[in-house]
Amino acid sequence: MRISSIVRRAAQVNGGGLASNFQDRRHDWRQFENRVSRLAAGLRALGVGHGDRVAMLALNSDRYLEYFFAVPWAGGVFVPINTRLAPPEVVHWLNDSGATVLLIDDNFTAMLPKLQGQLESLKTIVHVGDGAPPEGMLSFEALIDGAGEMEPLDSGGDEMAGLFYTGGTTGRSKGVMLSHRNLVLNALQFAAEVGFDAGSHYLHAAPMFHLANGAATFAVTSMAASSTIIPGFQPVATLQAIQENKINIVLLVPTMINMTVNHPDVANYDLSSINHVLFGASPMPEAVLQTALRVIPNAQFHHLYGQTEAAPVLTALPANRMVEEGPLAGKIKSAGLAIPGVEVRIVDADDNEVPRGVVGEICGRGENVMQGYWNQPEMTAETLRNGWLHTGDGGYMDEDGFVYVVDRVKDMIISGGENVYSAEVENAIYQHPMVVECAVIGIPHEKWGEQVHAIVRLADGGEADEAAIIAHCHEWIANYKCPRSVSFATEPLPLSGAGKILKNDLRQPYWVGHEKAVN
Repeated sequence: MRISSIVRRAAQVNGGGLASNFQDRRHDWRQFENRVSRLAAGLRALGVGHGDRVAMLALNSDRYLEYFFAVPWAGGVFVPINTRLAPPEVVHWLNDSGATVLLIDDNFTAMLPKLQGQLESLKTIVHVGDGAPPEGMLSFEALIDGAGEMEPLDSGGDEMAGLFYTGGTTGRSKGVMLSHRNLVLNALQFAAEVGFDAGSHYLHAAPMFHLANGAATFAVTSMAASSTIIPGFQPVATLQAIQENKINIVLLVPTMINMTVNHPDVANYDLSSINHVLFGASPMPEAVLQTALRVIPNAQFHHLYGQTEAAPVLTALPANRMVEEGPLAGKIKSAGLAIPGVEVRIVDADDNEVPRGVVGEICGRGENVMQGYWNQPEMTAETLRNGWLHTGDGGYMDEDGFVYVVDRVKDMIISGGENVYSAEVENAIYQHPMVVECAVIGIPHEKWGEQVHAIVRLADGGEADEAAIIAHCHEWIANYKCPRSVSFATEPLPLSGAGKILKNDLRQPYWVGHEKAVN
């Protein structure tokens, strides 16, 4: 399985069909293949060799789509960078991956001075904007215009195609190594399950750096279907794009769905073209789902569950089970069934499979599971022990094989579909000179699902209020990771026998009245 092969097939079977549509630029599949091939040749001319990493820091665009296919075409490895990172985090991702080329758009060029003198491997910066490139950068379009077509150099299979990072600058930051087989196979595994076919017109509204949208990217290309792209999610922009382009399939996290279907002007837009809505990253509140089903009555809704390490889909809830009445009801709160080619089981702390209905850790196995973590063999061995991907999520499986996610084993908070690792936030808080102890937990939030909350103990005589702690965090980590609320403890935080802070005890008062510790 080679990533280049799905582009070549698309050009072969649907050469004149729409491949990409972004603002005033439209390319059919023959043009798309030509541009990808020449971009790959341009990257080779810059010195990108087999296995070299090429990073991209940009908002969504047709050029981002071309990047995903040109880099492996050239034999390289793509490294999409989270657009919400703070400069120290961008430095870490670039250095840890060993990226030699960075593609960047106008939204992030102002960050570059803050990175100067800290980048260890970067040699070339390519400007992905429309105007003349800033001094010292190369032009994306000139790179394509100055190159001829070339045969793809990807060998496919277990060759690494992408590094998708999870986490930030601490020890929890992990580069997930995904092969051609991982990405292409997973696209094929779930594409038919959720409605992708040759007639699909997919809207890239979710961020393209995120593998949830990345999975759809490879699925829509595998089907030689069409993509319309907007720079980023905004409710009105999303509604306009759906109406103007007759979009029939879209992936949005529940927070995005909530903002879209509850927008005051939603009734002014024609959403009748939508046949399939994919969602994941966090559970869908039932009230939001009911509103969405009413606002988009023609659509089938598909709940996907997985993680980056699974490229990323492990389970899918069939659309016909997204009902509260009738013979197929009763599964709406589940994350669905293992998709074809994937095995799922629930295990205890000793990796023994537990009986149906008993909560344990969700594990998965299949050819979509990652090769491992970049330069982290011990963590790889721990996560992939006994041949199974250990997700760090707690859940159970019912007698029919449906998986229910009830809690997280790892200390991770999902706020608005974004993963926030508590250790990263704690690391930032501990940089404050007045802080002697802290713990970061997720507490319920009506809009975002969970809210990042910090519990802080100050040094004797130390002074810092909530605003000061939050402002301090903004200097160290991305905005979405920063606490939205802070409480202060006057006594040492509770510890286990092993000396670890008992976060479950700290969470408990906030989650009283909730069925599970994931909102």
